[in-house]
Amino acid sequence: MDKLEMCGIEVSARELVVALGEQRGGTRLRRFANSPVGHGALLRVLKRVGKVRVVLEATGLYGMDVALALSAEQGIELMVANPRAVRHFAQAMMQRSKNDQLDAVVLREFAARMPFRAWVRPPENQLELWAIARRLEALTAQRAAEKNRQHAAGLSHAVPIVVRREIANSLRFLQRSIARLQKEAQRRIAADAQLQRCYELLCTIPGVGRVSALHTLGELVLLPKDRDVRQWVAYAGLDPRECSSGTSLRKRVRISKVGNRHLRRALYMPALVASRRQPQVRAFYERLQRRGKNKSQALTAVARKLLHAIYGMFRPLRPFDGTLLFAPAS
Repeated sequence: MDKLEMCGIEVSARELVVALGEQRGGTRLRRFANSPVGHGALLRVLKRVGKVRVVLEATGLYGMDVALALSAEQGIELMVANPRAVRHFAQAMMQRSKNDQLDAVVLREFAARMPFRAWVRPPENQLELWAIARRLEALTAQRAAEKNRQHAAGLSHAVPIVVRREIANSLRFLQRSIARLQKEAQRRIAADAQLQRCYELLCTIPGVGRVSALHTLGELVLLPKDRDVRQWVAYAGLDPRECSSGTSLRKRVRISKVGNRHLRRALYMPALVASRRQPQVRAFYERLQRRGKNKSQALTAVARKLLHAIYGMFRPLRPFDGTLLFAPAS
């Protein structure tokens, strides 16, 4: 049986630094361009090695293309690791310095020592929906910033009319771009019966509008189907993090934030609206405050509960029912 080789890949915008195998007591390091040509050269090297287990960090779009290229090849096992998990692993190895070469070596050690979880390649349609949702999020933030500038400019006599016109033109451009992308996202959702059904179910949650449903679904489509609800919560970084020891250390429990900030952001406004307008959610929110939680903590708990609700809705494909999740206190 072929020996399983370990490989770590440090991804940057222009370059891949690859740590592969041992040579005279050290790790071999090679560099490839982060481009289709570079990905092809990397694949040829890995194929000559034989069976390889590869670990790289989740770096958004910079690492997505190389992950897609590696996952399509036989004999290559791929894991996309959480960056914070890799950082803590490096600290445990007493790694004090940081550069691309050292990071690649750390990722190789991570592949050799840590439990392996294979990266699941998403369908093309779902991958496109994810990319569109991310772009929509960025454009929506830009539009909000431009609206704030427009408001401030309208109150100031020092701002000339040409600046006000440019802000108005920028807002119109952003609005047209957002409308086009929303239309494209809806087209991709409609092309997949499962996505369409999940989108409709999200819209049954009080506080989740069509835009929030699109952003939430865009982040959830990349989650493998075999994950349980606790893994969903950890993926979003909404899992509680306790810090206590003996009788002297008792820090306040916080969420870990070791996860997808885009999903947390997508759940924020639905949680805020639902905590005001949906009876069971509002009762849950107020009950937490009576127990001593501040508004931010209670709202975070509502967002976590909503994620539980979405998980429960997607499995049997049934609409939101607040009485099942937000049961009144006995």
